[in-house]
Amino acid sequence: MGVATVRQWLAAAERVTVLTGAGISTDSGIPDFRGPQGVWTKDPGAERMFTLQAYLHDPALRATAWRNRAAHPAWQARPNAGHAALVDLERTGRLVALVTQNIDGLHQRAGSSPERVIEIHGTLSAAECLDCDRRTPMAEALARVAAGEPDPACAVCGGIQKAATISFGQALRREVLDVALVAAAGCDLFLAVGTSLQVQPAASLCDVAARRGARLVIVNAEPTPYDSMADAVLRDAIGVVLPELVRP
Repeated sequence: MGVATVRQWLAAAERVTVLTGAGISTDSGIPDFRGPQGVWTKDPGAERMFTLQAYLHDPALRATAWRNRAAHPAWQARPNAGHAALVDLERTGRLVALVTQNIDGLHQRAGSSPERVIEIHGTLSAAECLDCDRRTPMAEALARVAAGEPDPACAVCGGIQKAATISFGQALRREVLDVALVAAAGCDLFLAVGTSLQVQPAASLCDVAARRGARLVIVNAEPTPYDSMADAVLRDAIGVVLPELVRP
């Protein structure tokens, strides 16, 4: 199925749920993870930085992680045409939810309603204590790093802090996952954009939607494990094809 057909499906759909991954933010200067130029493709050892047990037990790794957070491209990134297209889709009144695996906040900066955005893997904009669950603005923790603290501990309990994101080996917040599952089950078209669909349980939202009879459309440059069950797979550049799919 081509772009014209998918555009017709999207125009006819009454309830659309979207799942986005790192691929939608690459045009904003944020590299993905598993693509040809991905962070882990170019440096497989970098994946350890995102593993909870390694983070907990290696102070040097935590110090490196804090330096990386301070230099993360998300702080200077701007939303791109793909993000803007999903804002346009929301304005039609047919968007059930925008589930994102991204932590960069670009959907909200583009104009997507915060109540529609489900950050299933958390957010870079906050820091959290792994002992007492206290959350604070990431800017506060990064200010301490800039002042010379390599691994700022929780100011209340002294526990280890990290970004309020989901690491490998860390469970998703149940209440966030439940909202995403409801959104997948309640749509008649499920659009997966810029995601490798290799990380569970986010990828399983495709199964949930398909089992409930929704059309499954995948827009991704590289093959995914769900391509064979999709009603349509588009390899076009996200910043080009998404605006085309949602235009009136």
